[in-house]
Amino acid sequence: MTPFMLAVQSLLDGEDAPVPATEPAAPRSVAVATDEQVIIRSLAEQLVCEANAILREHGQVFSLVDDSADGELAFTVGFADRSARIRTAMSGREATVQLSIAGEPDDAPRRLAGDEELRSLLLSLLSANPVPAH
Repeated sequence: MTPFMLAVQSLLDGEDAPVPATEPAAPRSVAVATDEQVIIRSLAEQLVCEANAILREHGQVFSLVDDSADGELAFTVGFADRSARIRTAMSGREATVQLSIAGEPDDAPRRLAGDEELRSLLLSLLSANPVPAH
């Protein structure tokens, strides 16, 4: 089992979910922002597969849906009634990576503080506790 699979199992066994670190979303070059989006999306696919290998025994699994549109790259990961969307919106030579969590206000755009925070985000979606936006 991978370290993330062990973390999923520990959460199912009653451990508390970590809180993902976020930071303010800010425009950056399109190249830097899209590179970040691709890295996070690739990692999300890997982690969702690992988590679902454990979760299948319990019935419900994560979903991972690409939902890009004109001028943006995006995907949504969900579990039960909880979901988070990571999108990179492009405008000219700048792009902004932003995290949106269902049920949380988007008045102060946030992003994950790093791709390693995706693990914490997925574990927080798996838990019954809401994910704080800040």
